[in-house]
Amino acid sequence: MTALGSANRGVRDAGPSGWLAVPALVFFLAFAVVPLIGVVFLSFTSWNGLGEIKLDGLSSWTTVLTDPVTGNALVVTAKIMFFSFIVQAPISLLLGVFTAGGQKYRAALAVLYFLPLLLSSAAVAIAFKALLDPNFGLGPGFNLPVLAQDWLGNSDLVLFVVVFVIAWQFVPFHTLIYQGGVRQIPTSLYEAAEIDGAGRFRQFWNITLPQLKYTVITSSTLMVVGSLAYFDLIFVLTGGGPGYSTRLLPLHMYLTGFKANDMGAASALGVILVVIGLGLALILQRLGGKNRNASQLEGA
Repeated sequence: MTALGSANRGVRDAGPSGWLAVPALVFFLAFAVVPLIGVVFLSFTSWNGLGEIKLDGLSSWTTVLTDPVTGNALVVTAKIMFFSFIVQAPISLLLGVFTAGGQKYRAALAVLYFLPLLLSSAAVAIAFKALLDPNFGLGPGFNLPVLAQDWLGNSDLVLFVVVFVIAWQFVPFHTLIYQGGVRQIPTSLYEAAEIDGAGRFRQFWNITLPQLKYTVITSSTLMVVGSLAYFDLIFVLTGGGPGYSTRLLPLHMYLTGFKANDMGAASALGVILVVIGLGLALILQRLGGKNRNASQLEGA
């Protein structure tokens, strides 16, 4: 009774603010936890999506884990994740620092940089698919043989094309994150550095980067984990081809479930996708140290 009374007093002392989290908690349980439990359950069943759901033990897991296409999908996912990160991260950081300046021309350029952010992934994929068409795209239109290649049909080129399109669309989002982070850095730090004779490069290396530590971790987490959700863009742009060149894990899950009508195996792939995403997010967040809420001005 003493513990219960103490808990009740704690809720009352907290005021009404605690109840404000209830709607969010209900939505999280209804649209995240419950569906995840359902997916885990379906991964141990045999179901074609329409008929009777039959418990099938580890059959779906065995099928998925022994399928070479699954291994290829993991490799493709890792490649897209790695290359898109090393392309997006430095460009986003530099553009974020650049657009954070107070000059009017930078504000005008920032508007142009952010335009791709307003477009849907499907629309971006359709546009680039038309532009890169070897018969009717930019190459034939401007009579440029260099561009008149089968960019989406060549297994040696298509992965880099996909990474370029991903970067083109999502660099503005991460640029916006870095822009906000740079604008929170006190100008007094730069003024002191100028008095000490530090140039632009030293200011960037010794002030901007350290102060953006948590911004970098946040952006990197969204960038890396977001690589697991490029289904719509790649589905419209390449359909996973040519062959299995761009068939990453989310697309493999969709094709297994809705094309091969194997919801059990697709659910197992979904569980693998969730585990990979959570693992990557936890690893990246650990890089921020124990105090994730530490001030951005730490060490200033």
